[in-house]
Amino acid sequence: MEVLALVVVTFVGYLVAYHTYGRFLARKIFRLDDSQPPPSVRLADGVDYVPTRRGIIFGHHYASIAGTGPIVGPAIGIIWGWVPALIWVVLGSIFIGAVHDFGALVVSMRNDGKSLSEVAARYIGPRARTIFFLVVFLELLIVIAVFGIVIASIFSLYPRAVLPIWLQIPIAVGVGLAVYKAKRSVVLSTVVAVILLYGMVLLGQYLPLSLEKSILGVPPTGQWVVVLLIYAYVASTLPVTVLLQPRDYINAWQLFVATGLLLLGVVAAGLGGKVELVAPAYNPSPAGAPPLWPFLGVTVACGAISGFHCLVAGGTTSKQVSRESDSLFVGYGSMLMEGALAVLVLVAVAAGIGMAYTTATGEHLSGAAAWHHHYASWGAAGGLKSNIDAVVTGAANLMGTIGIPLALAQVVMGVFIAAFAGTTLDTATRIQRYVIAELATDCRIGALANRWVATLVAVGTAGALAFATGASGKGALTLWPMFGAVNQLLAALALLLISVYLRRRGTWGYLLTLVPCLFMLVLTVWAMVLNEIDFVTRAVTDDFPAYQKWMLAVVNGLTLLLSLAMAAEAFVHLARPTKCEVNA
Repeated sequence: MEVLALVVVTFVGYLVAYHTYGRFLARKIFRLDDSQPPPSVRLADGVDYVPTRRGIIFGHHYASIAGTGPIVGPAIGIIWGWVPALIWVVLGSIFIGAVHDFGALVVSMRNDGKSLSEVAARYIGPRARTIFFLVVFLELLIVIAVFGIVIASIFSLYPRAVLPIWLQIPIAVGVGLAVYKAKRSVVLSTVVAVILLYGMVLLGQYLPLSLEKSILGVPPTGQWVVVLLIYAYVASTLPVTVLLQPRDYINAWQLFVATGLLLLGVVAAGLGGKVELVAPAYNPSPAGAPPLWPFLGVTVACGAISGFHCLVAGGTTSKQVSRESDSLFVGYGSMLMEGALAVLVLVAVAAGIGMAYTTATGEHLSGAAAWHHHYASWGAAGGLKSNIDAVVTGAANLMGTIGIPLALAQVVMGVFIAAFAGTTLDTATRIQRYVIAELATDCRIGALANRWVATLVAVGTAGALAFATGASGKGALTLWPMFGAVNQLLAALALLLISVYLRRRGTWGYLLTLVPCLFMLVLTVWAMVLNEIDFVTRAVTDDFPAYQKWMLAVVNGLTLLLSLAMAAEAFVHLARPTKCEVNA
């Protein structure tokens, strides 16, 4: 019963937060004004700038920001105990993450839908734009390269998810054509698409697909990375309404259905007394784990706050929101929805996993023994397979209480996780294209501003990183240990930029973004310094290949120094007396 009570209280808390703090930010701080036409209307081009219905853009934005973040992060962060993880997810998403996402969306919309790199040039200066661009480019480079191997790994773990994932593409294109070309009902198109999606899930259960052999020396993981990067190129150059937007939208509905099933499972299991919290409430010193702080705030990112979200909000979403008032629902609301998903994931790995668990040797465990076996150490719990297994096992057990067969529940969760990783991949590629094209325009390099060329650079650089260490496509994993801290540092810089914007508008409300900014800045600098010490130590003592030996230490160190330089410049702007700029 305590599990059910936990979910009910947090979900009610999210609803109250939206209708109180969220609306306060919209009316009093950002002062949303529907009389001002947004860039989707003023700059409509049918490719990137497209006025979009609120429900569709919500689904598109939500699927883009979610990815695997609110799934994998909580599945790792639970190792320090469910109480600190839950507090960070709930309070972080309400007072930091949702404010960050909402603010980034509004600021970008009021600057012609441009990326935050360009916005930084206006409100702070050209140097800030360059530094922001470098941090953003690095983050997106890692995301695109890593998510290729993440999806390839999920395909290997769950071959029954492969067919449904690829068949989503023609379904998404069909939805786009039905809504935008044939002017069919959005509701009817959505219902048909969701039915087809789950029909494909059932089909995938009986038709698993996998790549078994190397081709020209490229193993299956490398083959999938190549295919996925080609897909990302195509998806990111097409008009947004053809594939990217409808695919994200129907994926969001897939998430809503999966979340609903999981929630029903929690209710059934809670009322029936079949589930209890088996994870420790507080576990400050897990074997081999880094310290709880600052690393909980870096590890559990998307469920509380994530720098990647500001790139989506100020990249694809700001070009599609059809009126300013919709940004509250899309920006603030979607982050709370992601926090709700993170809560359900925490429940799955803190309680669901204890209902039934099978070890690699075939031993059947339950209760606290199951949890402690899976989370025996940081090394045992930290890999991608371990994270996904924990979530899929716990969620499938909960769904089983409402009569869904275990095998089918596992396929549903596998498709759900792989599909959301895919939305992150193609959205990140499109945003990288925007960022490259904007910088090329500023530097008057016309050819590079072309969307096909800019996307080729985005995909080409990610491919080079992915295959830097060999044909497996796992090269980006070299930089992955620094990603969490860099991602959260980007969130801190975005909050700082939003604070400068609000300060320029003459409102005291900048304090509501500056305080979270300072918290995130301290947290991430702390984490990056600790990481730097670890990376240098490993470079000196471990037997890495020569080209990898100092890569993490050098890239992490330079990123930290550049970001601190931008922060210093922004704080100087905050400290100066500023005339109110109503139209800022």
